[in-house]
Amino acid sequence: MSLLVAVDLSESSRTVIDHARSLAAAYPGKIWLVHVAPPEPDFVGYRVGPQSVRDGLAQHVHKDHRQLQHWAEDLRSSGLDCTALLVQGPLASTILSEANRLDVQVIVVGSHGQGAVHRLFVGSTSEAILRAATVPVFVVPTVD
Repeated sequence: MSLLVAVDLSESSRTVIDHARSLAAAYPGKIWLVHVAPPEPDFVGYRVGPQSVRDGLAQHVHKDHRQLQHWAEDLRSSGLDCTALLVQGPLASTILSEANRLDVQVIVVGSHGQGAVHRLFVGSTSEAILRAATVPVFVVPTVD
């Protein structure tokens, strides 16, 4: 079974990864560990700014990439087939697009449980994925 495991690199990502590890152990297949970075014009070079700003952004993306690769290596060391991807774009639509492109059978996401008021004004990524996904979605409740 092919899984797309979406992580936000928060402390709760470890919980999401542990649940994905259990699923993958029970139903062997490919794990795609995906982190979606926000779309930032600076990152793709549309806005000119001081070199220090561009360098800081590059360091942040590099740090995120290292963390993602570390978790992927941890999954591989436990015998699972895992590839890490850092992609850029709007969260829910990018996760859904990657799930479609990678032809996964299940999407695994975390839910921070922010509450109804937060969802009303900000929205919920996991909820948006649940509404639009064409494959089953495994939602892991997390607490930061």
